[in-house]
Amino acid sequence: MILGLDAGSRTLPEAEHLLHTVARELGLPGDTVGCTHFVPAGQAGDEPHVACSLSVPASVTPPEVAAAAPEGASWALGEARTGPLAAGAALAAAEHEARSGGRVVLFPGRDVLTGTLSAGELRDGSAIERVLLLASPGPPADDVPVVTNDHVRPVWRDGLMTLLTMPAAGGRITPAEVPNPTPCCADHA
Repeated sequence: MILGLDAGSRTLPEAEHLLHTVARELGLPGDTVGCTHFVPAGQAGDEPHVACSLSVPASVTPPEVAAAAPEGASWALGEARTGPLAAGAALAAAEHEARSGGRVVLFPGRDVLTGTLSAGELRDGSAIERVLLLASPGPPADDVPVVTNDHVRPVWRDGLMTLLTMPAAGGRITPAEVPNPTPCCADHA
């Protein structure tokens, strides 16, 4: 089953915190898949924000979710819904279930994706099914080094957990999402 969560998070770190908190409260194992999902304005609330989804065992019940979710968080589990942002939670759960959208934060093998690994090692050691190099006609060779920056966030693309990468110095590649991006206008505010 897929649990959708929506606390109206304005940032990815805020949504990731919600994801980690609920996974811990539910006692989910390390191979749990958890994602963040962008919710457009008007879909669930007046402002665009970030919702979350978690794969949970079928034995997880709505009362357990209600106890694990922070106060004020909306959620959707199967047909059960609660809270003012339940539509955003349901959207996140549906995208995760269909593997059609979402940025994957929790997944099997994520803890070993540190330092520099080859593209083949990255796929073989985790749930990542495909590595793509942006603006390239095909995937990188298995032996191409991937500098992880200890921050690997694949996405669901074509039903596959896909790590999007970009070129890095020395013939290496790196995840397209950087760990601490510079906010827009930081250099000229």
